[in-house]
Amino acid sequence: MKLTNPDRRRFLAATLGLLSAAALPAWARPAGENTKAHIVIAGGGVGGCTAAKYLKLFDPALRVTVVERNPIYLRPYGSSEVLTQHVTMDDLEVSYDDLRRRYGIEFVIDTITGHDPQARTLSTAGGQSIAYDRLIVSPGIQLVYEAYAGLTEEVANSEIPAAWIPGPQTALLARQLQGMRQGGTFVVAAPPNPYRCPPGPYERAALAVEWLRPRNPRAKVIILDPRDSFVTDETMLLGWNRLYGFNLPEDYRQRLAQKVEVTEYAQPGMLSWVRGQDGGRLIAVDPQRGTVECEADTLAADVINVIPPQKAGALAMTLGLADGTGWCPVERRTFASSLQPQVYVIGDASIADAMPKSGFAANTQAKVVAQAIVADLAGQPAPEPVWENTCYALAGSDYGLFVADVFRLVDGKIARVNTSGRYLPLDASPMQIKLAARYQQTWLRTFTADCFA
Repeated sequence: MKLTNPDRRRFLAATLGLLSAAALPAWARPAGENTKAHIVIAGGGVGGCTAAKYLKLFDPALRVTVVERNPIYLRPYGSSEVLTQHVTMDDLEVSYDDLRRRYGIEFVIDTITGHDPQARTLSTAGGQSIAYDRLIVSPGIQLVYEAYAGLTEEVANSEIPAAWIPGPQTALLARQLQGMRQGGTFVVAAPPNPYRCPPGPYERAALAVEWLRPRNPRAKVIILDPRDSFVTDETMLLGWNRLYGFNLPEDYRQRLAQKVEVTEYAQPGMLSWVRGQDGGRLIAVDPQRGTVECEADTLAADVINVIPPQKAGALAMTLGLADGTGWCPVERRTFASSLQPQVYVIGDASIADAMPKSGFAANTQAKVVAQAIVADLAGQPAPEPVWENTCYALAGSDYGLFVADVFRLVDGKIARVNTSGRYLPLDASPMQIKLAARYQQTWLRTFTADCFA
């Protein structure tokens, strides 16, 4: 369906949740008997709940059911702030009550154990059989602990937490960091691509440094990294340089010094970044000795945070949606599964080309899929998709930065189409930097409301 300029503006506004159901274009308004279809959503995280909400906004007559094993959602975005006591574990909890009350979305709190694609039913551990007309799956990620010698899920749960899926490991890592001996060493091992929340490991390390400096000024924070660069790297490293006495790697120093003033410190601060080219790729951990082995060296550490490689969540495997890569192939226009009929896969688990694995990406994918399903039920083609992503991050509690992108289909793949304005400007004023940090905190609230309220 080709959209005129006015229609395109309305489409984009609908994607952002700015239009009421009454103001939506014809394909997105209730369409009679077809709107009584039952849409089931497997997974009650950002992607799943956004899809549920927007299906009901686009067509209130739809029956929408979310199947989720946990009665309360724990948000991963912003969860590193638990480590530095800015928020508590309770602050990460998000209720499903608004979605039930305001939109009539049904919730089944149970674990999915099977799928019959011919009969279009899901089976659960509680003995339920749930029939659907369309199925949206938002399974999140699982962590591949066994990628490193010495690391298992049991070790992560008790000694070397990943804390990349919020829960007991997050609380454990917070206790470890807050109780670390004076002059101790905190090692953060970043995962290889692709992984959830590209700026996340670097934000975590920066917030740890900020928290430790007045409490444990002789402590060291070391990032072990299989990469030589990362999203938001220039703005993040510049923040480290300004805030923590971090000496920039020479290639970054030469590049950034052409645009903005940087400082070279005779006595570097407490933060170190060991890149892949310098031997930063993790090989093994030894929980008994408290050591980590990377390509360059074996390091002793008091607190070890290994964020392992990732793949699609276990639910994707249960439903037969992942291929040999460990991720879920989809038809890019609608995110329909390439492996199962009448099933759509959104969020971190999907293969989405240039789109990052982030909460914002899952949210915008969910809206596009909701539109595609409503259009399909009305006998209309799916609208031309447009996706967005914004990732906010902190180099310090008052030092914000971001990456913002727009994506479209280009030659059958999802491609980034904005060519400028992606990042906080390197020459941003102190007020702009502080304002970006305030935006991050405001975004946490408004984004949660968009998904769950």
